[in-house]
Amino acid sequence: MKVIFLDNDGVICLSTEWGGRHKKQKEWGGRKLSMSNKAIPLEYRFDNFNQKAVKTLNKILEETGAEIVVSSDWRHHASLEEIGEYYLSQGIMKAPIAFTSTTEEVEPELWKVLRFRADLELERSIEILDWLNKHPEVTNWVAIDDLDMSVEYLSKHFAHKDGLDEKPGLTNFVHTPMSNEGIKQSGIKEKILKHLL
Repeated sequence: MKVIFLDNDGVICLSTEWGGRHKKQKEWGGRKLSMSNKAIPLEYRFDNFNQKAVKTLNKILEETGAEIVVSSDWRHHASLEEIGEYYLSQGIMKAPIAFTSTTEEVEPELWKVLRFRADLELERSIEILDWLNKHPEVTNWVAIDDLDMSVEYLSKHFAHKDGLDEKPGLTNFVHTPMSNEGIKQSGIKEKILKHLL
């Protein structure tokens, strides 16, 4: 099985769309509400995905047959079924098959330290590696995120003193540093395909 660990913000939900949910909620008749508020209908709860980014993701999915596992924080604001419905409504050709677990579930002692430091890159990389360890059927994978989870970056910022047994970070990682471009940035698709083909 081939897997894409997918972040939403800065990858397919670009900064040009951020805050759009507030406009949608106003049209719905509500005020600015949290994404976690389940009283808000799904179509009003989240910002829209950029359609060019969706088109790029769909090309990757078509070419590789990969499945999506959501690593984005959006997994805290909706069920897998709801996120799947939202992906499909936004034009993504397939719904995700799973969410990654939280660092609190995976490494509770380490999480007690990390939660005060807001080390999202390290937490997300731990969560992805945990999912991979639990799914040996994965043959090819890549994580796509606007947070830098590369071994190079995380190794500079964390060490054994942080309670880690080995160098942190992901080897199969593609960084989307421009939040207004995300997955549609020049050269990103090719980097992703190298990990999946």
